[in-house]
Amino acid sequence: MNKKIILSGMRPTGKLHLGHWVGALSNWVSLQETYQCFFMIADWHALMSEYKNSSAIKENIFDNICDWLAYGIDPKKATIFIQSDVTEHLELYIILSALTPLGWLYRCPTFKEQINQLKDKEINTYAFLGYPILQAADILLYKADYVPVGEDQLPHLELTREIVRRFHNIYQKGIFKEPQPLLTPMPRLVGLDGRKMSKSYNNYIALDEEDNQIKTKILSMFTDPLRIRISDPGHPQDCNVYSYYCTFFDELKTDVYEKCITAKRGCVECKEILAKKIIEIISTKREKKKKFLKKKELVYDILNDGRKEAKRVASLTIKEVKEIIGFNYF
Repeated sequence: MNKKIILSGMRPTGKLHLGHWVGALSNWVSLQETYQCFFMIADWHALMSEYKNSSAIKENIFDNICDWLAYGIDPKKATIFIQSDVTEHLELYIILSALTPLGWLYRCPTFKEQINQLKDKEINTYAFLGYPILQAADILLYKADYVPVGEDQLPHLELTREIVRRFHNIYQKGIFKEPQPLLTPMPRLVGLDGRKMSKSYNNYIALDEEDNQIKTKILSMFTDPLRIRISDPGHPQDCNVYSYYCTFFDELKTDVYEKCITAKRGCVECKEILAKKIIEIISTKREKKKKFLKKKELVYDILNDGRKEAKRVASLTIKEVKEIIGFNYF
């Protein structure tokens, strides 16, 4: 029985952090056991916001891939590749761009949100407006059955399905699947200061963070604003530290909750325990990453093998699309 296909990717815009592990990477590790997975370093997507600092993308790619490998993405179970290594992504992108109405792009809710959030990036550009079309091309090239997404990405996936329907309506050929969402089981991880986790806020813990930095960052976390003295009962439902226990250490959350509301444990002690547990997660994987960082040829071989497999599948799709639209000239 053929496995269902999944396509997912990450933009190499900086260091990966615990939010990436919670929101995507941990899910990928599970998915690769039961699906045919294509995991993509989305460097064209990164360029759309990082075009003024494009030279950093190359370094980020290598660093991110080493995180993937250290945290359990297995090249024997999944195809790992760089988006720009497979030129068919841009070919299908331009074909789909030709038939996608502008109104569909302008109504995409994340377009205006991202422009407001990333004002310093100056992303009110032609390419960024067409970002969802490139996403559609990424997915459709591999005829993915499912795409693992958070709820905020559902409009993008629905746009992909609309593009599929329009393609089929124009060319009367049902070559593409309408990809379905696989909602990420874990909620979005909030930054250490309670704001959105962001590199610009420096409110994250990197996946290769050193032990002393992990402890320093966690001890600086915002806690219950209503708990003034150690003898005051806490309100864990309003405490970011407790939310980290709920996300990473489900087996501890009941004990943490009870000791907080009864004032049997202070916030500093609670954060010290959390720091120790987070260090246990990261330290062994950080050492694995350091080994991959020293084995560049091995990592390049993995990416080259991934490029070949992704190219094989993508080229078959592009050949089929070109025949359908009448671009098989010879």
